Amino acid sequence: MTTGNEDCRLEYVRLFFGVRRNATLNQGLGFRVTGKRSVTLSERIKGLWCCFAMINCGFYSTYDTIFSMGILVIIHGLNEHSGRYAQFAKQLTSCNFGVYAMDWIGHGGSDGLHGYVPSLDHVVADTGAFLEKIKSENPGVPCFLFGHSTGGAVVLKAASYPNIEEMLEGIILTSPALRVKPAHPIVGAVAPFFSLVIPKFQFKGANKRGIPVSRDPAALLAKYSDPLVYTGPIRVRTGHEILRISSYLLRNFKSVTVPFFVLHGTADKVTDPLASQDLYNEAASKFKDIKLYDGFLHDLLFEPEREEVGQDIISWMEKKIRS
Repeated sequence: MTTGNEDCRLEYVRLFFGVRRNATLNQGLGFRVTGKRSVTLSERIKGLWCCFAMINCGFYSTYDTIFSMGILVIIHGLNEHSGRYAQFAKQLTSCNFGVYAMDWIGHGGSDGLHGYVPSLDHVVADTGAFLEKIKSENPGVPCFLFGHSTGGAVVLKAASYPNIEEMLEGIILTSPALRVKPAHPIVGAVAPFFSLVIPKFQFKGANKRGIPVSRDPAALLAKYSDPLVYTGPIRVRTGHEILRISSYLLRNFKSVTVPFFVLHGTADKVTDPLASQDLYNEAASKFKDIKLYDGFLHDLLFEPEREEVGQDIISWMEKKIRS
């Protein structure tokens, strides 16, 4: 027997993933993804999964409760989508945090060719616009930005703009892509040229195959069997954009003033934990913290100790709000 709330949650999940299944086909063909806001469903699921919507062909979802603490805005990493963070969102809402999540262009339920990012500056701009919308709907509520991996780089760059930083209580970065080395030196040399002439080309030589991102086999299976997770060779423009944003951030660590909490696994082979340490050491932020998890891999919120990582994030936000 299920309660009314459980029925609502199941209906939301069916609808949520139904939209995403259609998005998978459209993205594979490079078509535009469309959708609409489900007002009736939103009204029925107060305190659980509040609503889903498409804005300007960008997919976002809210995991809303009657929050008393603040709001966390989730920006996912390269090749994944915001739906992967549903369990983390439940942990947050149980602690009275509202949650919003956005899919990048070319990812999840958003518009664009799957796995293709014409410019990470566009993702930065979308993040700023999304945050502005959230703040307008929730005046006076403390807002935090969360970014994983390349999403962490996006969040850090977004927070470098004064108009975005002033909307933020702080940012949380897990395994941020701050120092990224291409699989082969030639990739860095040819990427600027080929990203202009054949930007959507899938460069097989740039793939780092076989690098584990979690010590949880079930989490790995779930990730790589998810049709909305892009598993093909990286597209040339996308790869160049990652190198470009990480290079920019490395040169500007000393200019970082936003309050932040950076988390990284010491055994991460995808992004460099030492770069996170450098960010912490060099940033001018007055309120900053770092936590390095001994032996943890890249996807911290999908490690066996994910509840611990999630609680560390929640505790930091609570500390920042009280400060």
